Amino acid sequence: MLSHAQVATGGLSPITVPLQGNPMVTIQNMGYDGSFNQPGVTPGIQNAEFNLKGYLTAIPFLGLEGLVQLDYSVVPLIEARMNDATNVTLDRFSTDMYNNLTNTQSMIGLPAAIDDGTFAANYGGLSRTNNTFWKSTYVHNGAPTTPTRNLMLQYISQVTKVTGEIPKMGLMGFGTWTNLAQDFTPNERYVVTPNQPFGEGKVEALFRALDVAGVPFYPDPYCPEGTLYLLNTDYLSLYVHERASFYFTGFESTLANGQFGYIGALLTLLEMVDVKCKAHGKFDNLAFLNI
Repeated sequence: MLSHAQVATGGLSPITVPLQGNPMVTIQNMGYDGSFNQPGVTPGIQNAEFNLKGYLTAIPFLGLEGLVQLDYSVVPLIEARMNDATNVTLDRFSTDMYNNLTNTQSMIGLPAAIDDGTFAANYGGLSRTNNTFWKSTYVHNGAPTTPTRNLMLQYISQVTKVTGEIPKMGLMGFGTWTNLAQDFTPNERYVVTPNQPFGEGKVEALFRALDVAGVPFYPDPYCPEGTLYLLNTDYLSLYVHERASFYFTGFESTLANGQFGYIGALLTLLEMVDVKCKAHGKFDNLAFLNI
């Protein structure tokens, strides 16, 4: 998401995406005389609007912490906290991306962006009840279902049938992904490099990504187990504010608050935006391994 993030600026509802969910013209047959019915004006475009969400990671540094260190190279406290600020921020982004549905101060995650109205009746200010094009494919299995290649192919076909566009990737938890990988294992074949002795080579087993019908499936530690997301990344992006993309404020004195020390902050304003909900799919209640 960060690698192909788009730039956003300030203002009210700074992310506005024009959507065409309905045709704006009509087609009809005409007779030999060339006559046709007068067309009416059909509104087909409406705007989905999203607000940027603010994330701030505070970085404290007490004055005495610096004085009691024997050598900065022994205990690089500021460096350690600055490094951890990035780790904590990215961890929060990933957590919200898979879990946040209702907290409007945080990034609205995949549970709302990829849905048919079951969990999020509205997205981007538009109703999924009134705008069926704004619905994703969602399948809830009645009982825990073992993920197999044939089942993944069925899910890919369900999503592709709606738009004619095949998903770019699948994401699932490690336990769910490992369960799917075991459907591939019995069909593995080992290829030995010609003219190379067996004792000097190694056999590579199993996979880093599972490919079904050209769609790679990846494990993600943040993805809830038992859930599969099929994503088309052409329509799913992060929008990051042009002046608040991991912006560091610098350290300021805390003397005004009656404390000898300094405090800085890492600031990011962003939102994840899905501009074509029906290009994605969510499938849950899949069986997974407890690992």
